[in-house]
Formats: sequence, structure tokens, C-alpha cells
Amino acid sequence: MTYSSRDHGRNGSPVIHGFPHLDTVRSAITALYRRLSYDGVHGYAPSLVPADAAFSDNDDLHLGAQRVARAVVQHLRLPDARVIVGFRTMEHAASVELAAGPEYFIELNDRFRTHRRDIGAALSHEVMHVLLHRLGLEFPGTRDNEILTDTATTYLGAGWLLLDAFREDAVSSQKLGYLTPEEFGYVLAKRAFAFDEDPSPWFTSPQAYTAYTKGRAQALQDTRQPPLTAAGWAGRHRYAKDRRHAQEHPGTGTAPGPATPYAFENGPQGLRVSFACPTCNQRIRVPVRGRVRARCGLCRTVLDCTT
Repeated sequence: MTYSSRDHGRNGSPVIHGFPHLDTVRSAITALYRRLSYDGVHGYAPSLVPADAAFSDNDDLHLGAQRVARAVVQHLRLPDARVIVGFRTMEHAASVELAAGPEYFIELNDRFRTHRRDIGAALSHEVMHVLLHRLGLEFPGTRDNEILTDTATTYLGAGWLLLDAFREDAVSSQKLGYLTPEEFGYVLAKRAFAFDEDPSPWFTSPQAYTAYTKGRAQALQDTRQPPLTAAGWAGRHRYAKDRRHAQEHPGTGTAPGPATPYAFENGPQGLRVSFACPTCNQRIRVPVRGRVRARCGLCRTVLDCTT
């Protein structure tokens, strides 16, 4: 099985911005926690450090690529995976051949011979394909599976390199991976919140830092949605109106969506509200009875709610 990663923004193609894949990204984070567990996910702390991915023009091309590949393999906890890196002319940025192991073959686009600063970014995505293959974790369809790979690479501590490979000016642009720059920033911010980590000093690309701040703002919104106590006045007002409607019209409920990220459900024990955990996006259900403290059973996040 061969996976090839995209190389956006080159040859005149525009870089897509915003959050068009957010639902799939959130599902990918949930899938990581379900497959690895809380302890497994937090085994990927701290992030891959910049020094381990550094690649200067003075380094031998093949030895340097092997060194960075080993660093990524070790960070992603694949001690028995030997990655062999080669270079050739190809349409995509990189590709990996997945077999039974223990050797995996990664091919990088020939342009990385002279764009060595981005070799770590390309390798991190391809090595993540190896990890997901071993975990038996995949999404149906190439697009969603590549989004899973980008999300997992970033959430497990190596994907900040993919965001740092994003550069854009008036005449040219470059981006690796399937996520938009802002979506990479969103996942990176989610990791930063969960791991108490600040990735901002690692960026060498000003455009990457800007994308991170936009992604972080989106991630913060997840922590300020009702019924979370941190929700703003407008959200609490809307929630109170929807709650009153659910109490006065049992059985009608409120379907979750972008405008109403919660749903009311009537049951034998009374009215309950369900909403997505702001850390892992697992659905949480709590009784509607005022101030409630809930603990997500998947990612162990403790949430203060006003229901």
C-alpha cells in the first residue's frame, strides 16, 4: 500500500484557508483517544524538538534525511521501524510504501534536495502513515484518511513541522499536507491546551505563526460553548432559551449543530443535555440541574457546566 502526500501552493495553485475540514479533524482527534487511550496519547509528550528536525545545507543529504527520519520514528514510538529515505522526481511531495515491515521505504520529491528545511515536515507525515498502519487506524476514502494523518501527526507532537512549512507571499506560496494552515493551527492549539505546551517559539515562518493564532482562536471557541460555564453572555442567553423550550415541549429536543452545539434529551431521569467535549470531541451527557461538574470518560478533562 502506497500513500502520497500533497504539495499545495506550488506551480501556481492557491493555498486554501479557513476551516473546511473541521468536522473530520475533530473526528480524528476522537479516534486517536479511542484507539490509544488517554495514557497512550499523553505518551507523546513533549513534542519533537526543533533540533532533532534541523537540516542544514552542510549536512549530507542522505545521512541527514536518515537522521531526521530516525528522530521522527523515535518520537512516534516506533522503535523497530527502519525507514529508508530516497529522492526522485515525482508529482507529490512524498510517498511511503507500507508493508509488513520492519523496513519502510519513503520517497521524497527531488525538490527537497535543495529545500532541506522542510524534509522533517515531509517525513513526519509519512512516518505517521506507518504508525497508523500499525495501529490499524484509518478513515474511509483518501481525503479523510489523509486528514486523519495530518491531524494525528500534529496532535502527537510532530506536525508543527507541517505548519512551519507553510510560506506565502505576493508571488508564491507553499504548503504541505491536506489541512489548511489554520486547521493545522487549530490541532496544534488543541494539543497545546491538553499538554500545557507553547509551540509558538518553534516557528520560523511568520505565516505559520499567523495561522497558528487563527487556529488557536477557533480552538478557544470550543472551550466557550454552552453549557460550559466559560460560555459568553450571548451563548448563555441562547442556551437558556433553548432549555426553556425543551422543558416546555418535552420530546422535541434540539439537534446539535454549528448554531447549537448541544442537544436536549428527555428521559426517565429528566431532562439532560449532551455536548462535545472541548478536548476530544466525545459526546458528554449531563443532567439539567444548574451547576454541574462533568468528567470526560475518554480524555479525562474535567468540565465546569451551567446546565
